[in-house]
Amino acid sequence: MTTKINILDDTTINKIAAGEVIENPSSIVKELVENSIDAGSKSIIIEVKNGGKTYIRVTDNGTGIDISDINLVFLRHTTSKIKSAKDLEKVMSLGFRGEALASIAAVSHVQMITKTKDALEGIEVNVRGGKIVDKNEVGCPSGTTIVIKNLFYNTPVRKKYLKTEASESSKITDIVYKLSLAHPEISFKYIRDNKMILKTSGNNDIKSTIYDVFGKDIFQNIIPISYKDSNVDINGFISNPSYTRGNRKYQYFFVNDRYVRSKMISKAIEEGYKELLTINRYPVAILCLKLNPETIDVNIHPSKLQIRFQQEELIKKIIYNLVHNTIKNKYIIPEIKSEKKVKKEEKQTSFIDIKIEDNNSSNNKDVEPSVKGYEKRLSYNIKENNNNYGNINIKDEKKFIFESKKNLPSDDKNKKKDTGIFPNLKVVGVIFSTYILGEDLDNKIFYIIDQHAAHERIMYEKYKEQYLNEHIVIQNLLAPEVIDVSFKDYESIINNIEIFKRLGFIIEDFGGNNLILRGVPMIFGKPNSKEMFMEILDNIRSDLNTTYDLKIDKIMKLACTNSIKGGDRIQDIEIKKLINDLSKSQNPFTCPHGRPIIIKMTKYELEKKFKRIQ
Repeated sequence: MTTKINILDDTTINKIAAGEVIENPSSIVKELVENSIDAGSKSIIIEVKNGGKTYIRVTDNGTGIDISDINLVFLRHTTSKIKSAKDLEKVMSLGFRGEALASIAAVSHVQMITKTKDALEGIEVNVRGGKIVDKNEVGCPSGTTIVIKNLFYNTPVRKKYLKTEASESSKITDIVYKLSLAHPEISFKYIRDNKMILKTSGNNDIKSTIYDVFGKDIFQNIIPISYKDSNVDINGFISNPSYTRGNRKYQYFFVNDRYVRSKMISKAIEEGYKELLTINRYPVAILCLKLNPETIDVNIHPSKLQIRFQQEELIKKIIYNLVHNTIKNKYIIPEIKSEKKVKKEEKQTSFIDIKIEDNNSSNNKDVEPSVKGYEKRLSYNIKENNNNYGNINIKDEKKFIFESKKNLPSDDKNKKKDTGIFPNLKVVGVIFSTYILGEDLDNKIFYIIDQHAAHERIMYEKYKEQYLNEHIVIQNLLAPEVIDVSFKDYESIINNIEIFKRLGFIIEDFGGNNLILRGVPMIFGKPNSKEMFMEILDNIRSDLNTTYDLKIDKIMKLACTNSIKGGDRIQDIEIKKLINDLSKSQNPFTCPHGRPIIIKMTKYELEKKFKRIQ
């Protein structure tokens, strides 16, 4: 059974949101493939060359177009998807505006070959600038093939603003990924510059399509989720909490088989993870929603990427509960309980005894400034907590007390004081395994230093100096990391491979979409090489048009996030080295991302907080 092309009436035309459909090659691919899907195709082949600027071909095995409708196909507001304005309330097809082919034909050379299942022969049509120039009967299989050449040949201004071939190709790849994920029942082949980029089986198994699109890494770290009631049917996958990415580019949402952007869905998913996500990390999510078409509005923008939900709060709650319960049931974090019951008061006892003292006050009898007194307090707290002091593991109490004396202010008046922003700093402890507490003995100032931000600044300046001097020392990995990525990630790495090499990353092509990471800058010690590399990749992918110098600086800053973390337990000697190196930094006050490294409070300000002075 073939579908008839309808010419829409003025009332319907006026109710369809106005706007340009064709902005770039990827929008052409989107419109043509959506037409193929709406035509009931089981196999779709997409071929592009030069980022789609010179050649786009989409071939399907759908219903084809009846010969009697050929003259209507390239007219504006002609479509087989709807007949009247009332049909807009229950749109289930991907296309319905009747603008796409007319808009494409107006700015390119178009060749269309089509045949219905019942027809003996097909027909070939050639269109120039929106006008049919010739029609011929031809032998061809059932379905439709559309070839686009010389895009924007008659609109040079629009052609001028097309981006690079790599950028336009990346957009097309993204469109094909979205459409193939939304339709696992269709076999997709995507060929770019004569190279097979993607091939899906069409076996209606979305998980196998996820493997074809994203590769093994994501495939092995996803959890199925599903929910169904009278309002909504949800199916899809989310990543386990230990697998996250540096941006939301791996979140794909489909409503009635249409890819949509939705902050509401994204927020509901991320809230479902509760506190399992670290800052600036995002879960992978592929979510397919089936809703009554009368409860949504897709007629907001010609791109049809935006959508309005009639029952937004209900859907948000369902998605949140679905994600939260799935994570809770499958990934319960084990709790380690002490055999000995500890009273609540004892749990809250702090083993770091910090006292703000005034050595000039004769009334302050509780202060024990001597080493002997310091040992008494320290010894008591060790016995009370049987734990550690700051970040130092306590194995031997006497040894610990002896080592702690090294941090005490020296009585040697002839000893040369340190120079820099901390002229005479005494480290008094570490809280939350993140913030170093220090006292300026000369100026009565209390410092709090973020160990992660401080180390980021130090590493960034050292790394940048090595780069500028062209002397980055590379650490070869004993066990090289094989990185299995999607084609888009592979493309981003290859396009930026010289930048990575100049920054000390040794990368080799391993065939397919696989790469081998053989070396990393030695300055980072022993990082989780693969995780660090993927985090860098996620962030540089966010802007393919960033200038060379900005890419270099961005990678440096991201790589430095693999420095000492908040929560890492560092030793006394490491704290001293950290503070010493920070003092010598060009900018010791903020990390490379602009966050503060140091917070200070004078003794006067502290005493005001405790109402000791007015």
